[in-house]
Amino acid sequence: MPRFSVIVPIQGGPGRLPSALDSVLDQSFPDFELIPVRAAPGSPAEAVVAEYAARDPRVVPADSPEAATGTYLLLLDTDTTLSPGALEAVDARLRETGDVDVLYLGHERVPWWEGPAVTELFEDGPGGGVRLPPVRAAAYRRAFLGDHAAELAPARTHRADIGWRGLVTLAAVETAVLPAVCVRHHEPRRSRVTPGDAAGGHDLLDQVGLVLERAAGQGLAGDRLRTLFGQLFAEVLDRAAATPCGRAFFRRAGRLYRRHRPAGHRAGGLRARLLRRGAYTAFRVLPALVRWTERARAHVARSALRRRRALLYAWYLRRPVDGNLAVFAAYWGRGYACNPAAVHRKARELAPHIRSVFLVKERELPHMPGDVESVVIGSRRYWEVMARAKYTFNNVNFETAVRKRPGTVHVQTHHGTPLKRMGVDQIEYRAVAAATGNFGRLMRRVDRWDFSLSSNAHSTEVWSGAYPSAFTHLEYGYPRNDRYWTATPDEVAAIRARLGVPEGRIALLYAPTYRDYPRDVAAQFDLARFCDALGPGFVVLLRAHYFLDGDAGLRQAVADGRLIDVTSLRDTEDVCLASDALITDYSSIMFDYACLDRPIVTYADDWDVYRDTRGVYFDLPARPPGHVARTQEELIRVLTSGAWADGRSAELRARFRERFCAFDDGQAAERVVRRVLLGQPEEELPPVIPLRERLPVPAAVVPHPRTPAR
Repeated sequence: MPRFSVIVPIQGGPGRLPSALDSVLDQSFPDFELIPVRAAPGSPAEAVVAEYAARDPRVVPADSPEAATGTYLLLLDTDTTLSPGALEAVDARLRETGDVDVLYLGHERVPWWEGPAVTELFEDGPGGGVRLPPVRAAAYRRAFLGDHAAELAPARTHRADIGWRGLVTLAAVETAVLPAVCVRHHEPRRSRVTPGDAAGGHDLLDQVGLVLERAAGQGLAGDRLRTLFGQLFAEVLDRAAATPCGRAFFRRAGRLYRRHRPAGHRAGGLRARLLRRGAYTAFRVLPALVRWTERARAHVARSALRRRRALLYAWYLRRPVDGNLAVFAAYWGRGYACNPAAVHRKARELAPHIRSVFLVKERELPHMPGDVESVVIGSRRYWEVMARAKYTFNNVNFETAVRKRPGTVHVQTHHGTPLKRMGVDQIEYRAVAAATGNFGRLMRRVDRWDFSLSSNAHSTEVWSGAYPSAFTHLEYGYPRNDRYWTATPDEVAAIRARLGVPEGRIALLYAPTYRDYPRDVAAQFDLARFCDALGPGFVVLLRAHYFLDGDAGLRQAVADGRLIDVTSLRDTEDVCLASDALITDYSSIMFDYACLDRPIVTYADDWDVYRDTRGVYFDLPARPPGHVARTQEELIRVLTSGAWADGRSAELRARFRERFCAFDDGQAAERVVRRVLLGQPEEELPPVIPLRERLPVPAAVVPHPRTPAR
């Protein structure tokens, strides 16, 4: 049997599950089994578990923790990781102490925003701490848990785990501590009160009462009983303060406190004294008074304009929500674009009873369709529609002043698949974090999301960690990508003609991404020389921040028809349809373009700097959508040799598409409209068409596949 069984219950989506599994499999101590325990068949995390089990025999999925065979059990969760060398340290400590019932481990609690970790070490045993040791901060002897299964069973029927922790503390005869950090727990963020919170609060009191009754029956010594009592009620007070469990919870907690309070126990702090006295109103009002005072001070500091805006908005908020009004916005009001525009178009087709308005930053905005009702951001009408619309769609966030009213629905559509770090995952990258600003304000905006749109499972996992809140993932694909499946060859030809692409030329879309660090693009990539080196068979469609007027070579390339500047075009989808292949570095355009199943070449000349400065979610050069070039010479060679369209390119693209194009099948907008605006259940939505059965519109110039050079 193995020395350790590491058990990880799997619930909900993948979240941080890969990080948890990797932290175990990367341990230097090899004698263990890793048991992911399935919550229910068909859960979104099952595919992740299956992938790990296929490549490492130590991963043994099971339906119950009872499948464990190790001498000691470690109970983790998907938000928990083992520190490097943790199992080796646990094994060494157990060799010193012998087979104790429970070995308590030092651990860190890492806030959701990855701020300073709170370290808890047990130098003299767990009894003197403010809190009972977490379930995950211990190694349990399997025989001990088996011998006391009947005693511990009542605690397993509850939502919380405080009963389990308390009963284990009472049952364990021989314990020891390892005063080193072995476990790191990434604390999830509580963003909203859910309907189950009240029931969960009473479950907590059930468990506290159970532990205290058991302690009284055992005749626990005075010092130990006072410590245990304080630890239990520290969590009760936290629950009472953090969620509105109600007067019934507070009164019951007070009765429990007074009935079990040990002789000589001193109530520490104002909260405990109010609980003992049953002063519910004071307990609830004082924190609210503090928050109100802070808000009042902030309000006084606002400018007169903001005060008038707040009053206007407050007046509109008193009017009823309009159940047939939807507001759409993209890129901070820059125009009719991206996923919101695609959903807007489909809504007019499938839900004509919904009145839809699009937000713009100025009245006369170029490229705004004339038949789309628009509202200028910041205007009186803007505050009215934001106050009264039942549905809101945005590919970024609305400003902080916008309130989320009960009964309204907000869909965050996003505007790309993430390669670079997003949301709170940016915090450890200082330059990016400084530019992002206040992460608390960011999360207050995220808390308004009801739905988050995903184009692939990778995005779902990233959004779960980068924006920790209570929204629901809609794994429907990106509506803006529907066009790649619905467009016709005639439309492609018409777009190319409108852009001026010569007939028969291979059009290469060059679309680099923005950098968060200084970079002289012109000095590092000679675009004029690049166009010249490609020869007459190619034309480059440039979508970047170049200044063509300032470079004679680029002006000549434009004049010769070798370079077409498409940077200002509103519809990225048109540009992609017009091209025959994509050249990009780390832009998220690669994920959308992969839907077209056309060649992609990655130009990664500064990958190491980008990775270390911006932060990334996976190693792109190791898992690219096509050939990778590190220098301009390599890039020219890939293109002029025909390698960009060879068999190896197709192999890499196929793997990339399997990972990142899972949900994009041309029906994403319809799924969103039917689910959100029409309220149809998931089972009535159009099912996802398998990837092998999808037929995107072909490129205008389809290169003949070539055998890769050996």
